[in-house]
Amino acid sequence: MTDALLSPDPAVRAGWDSHVHVFEHDAPTVAGHYRPAERPLALIEAEADRHGVGHLVLVQPSVYGSDNRVMLRALSTHPGRHRGVVVIDDTTPPQALWAMQALGVRGARLNLVSPVGERGPLARRFEALAPRLSQLGWHLQWYLQPGHLAEVAALHAGSGVVCVLDHLAGMGANVPPGHPGWQALASLAREGAWVKLSGWYRLGDSAPYPGLLEPVRRLAGLFGDRLVWGSDWPHTAFADDALPPYASTWQPVQDALGAEAAHALLNRQPGLYA
Repeated sequence: MTDALLSPDPAVRAGWDSHVHVFEHDAPTVAGHYRPAERPLALIEAEADRHGVGHLVLVQPSVYGSDNRVMLRALSTHPGRHRGVVVIDDTTPPQALWAMQALGVRGARLNLVSPVGERGPLARRFEALAPRLSQLGWHLQWYLQPGHLAEVAALHAGSGVVCVLDHLAGMGANVPPGHPGWQALASLAREGAWVKLSGWYRLGDSAPYPGLLEPVRRLAGLFGDRLVWGSDWPHTAFADDALPPYASTWQPVQDALGAEAAHALLNRQPGLYA
């Protein structure tokens, strides 16, 4: 694998990286979780630009809970260029949501994996969020394990809320081909859900991730064009001196889908982020 440009013309910078995080080292964090290093937007922009990627989707990390200020400050630096996915709670006022929309936010996230993520009944949380998301035209992004998929599929069925599934929907190298999560994913695909091809190192495999190529192909068969790629920068699962090269987070998409299909996926603006 080389650090070849993801886009053939870096001057165009048409590509979309659908999953990055930004951090400010002095911003308040949720107790009992990691302490992030300084990772400003400019760092990932510079790295992405080198590879022909000009648009980023900033995803609220669990370490900040529902305090989205770091991410919103980053979005405000280049109005209209990037998009965001926030974490909100039942007390977030409507005017705050519309202000987020104006900055480029297009979705909300529920995290079922982090030690400081969601812990209450999912049905109640979904019922509270769904009408607010529908009014804004936002999607609901889930970071989950395969065991959650059946419940998530049932919640989204007929709801009208677009579902987005982080990190291959958790269908990692150790998930057997007959896992019932695949049936739930088929239901979600029929409802118009999307999947992020991201977070490879969170899925029971190591670079160059040969164990994840078949799950990616299977997801492509179910979801078609409703796939997006994300680098998961700045790779909080790694030490600062062992971060994976940016292009290495793209390589599994090319290996699984072929260069032509992968290039088309990277360089179209997903409807999620219009």
